Amino acid sequence: MAVFLSHSDEETIAWAKAYAKTLKRGDTVLLEGPMGAGKTMLAKGIIAGMGIPDEVTSPTYAYVNEYGDVFHFDCYRITSAAQAYGLGLEDYFGRGGICLVEWSENIKELLPENAKTVRIAGEGNVREIEF
Repeated sequence: MAVFLSHSDEETIAWAKAYAKTLKRGDTVLLEGPMGAGKTMLAKGIIAGMGIPDEVTSPTYAYVNEYGDVFHFDCYRITSAAQAYGLGLEDYFGRGGICLVEWSENIKELLPENAKTVRIAGEGNVREIEF
């Protein structure tokens, strides 16, 4: 895995926009990191990098937000794979879009085997992005 060291929100967004160019239809990206690390910021940058001008918000209460063919999941409140399956989240993985999944450990049984992982960690403005 490679590491990018970001020193600002702007650098994180710029990195995510560039990372978006490496993705293709059908990809699933697991956005990992502790609460407040910047997972949603990564999603914002990736979605912007896909040329989608929509305002990106955390889908915490909706579980998934759709931005064209990009599906942004927040599985923080999911307590089991069975719950996620019951909500129909598994269906998104077969739609041919790009899935960005926060708190993926809560639905690990439903995730595609070839999912990519981006980990973000750090304090203050300094973030370490491992990909």
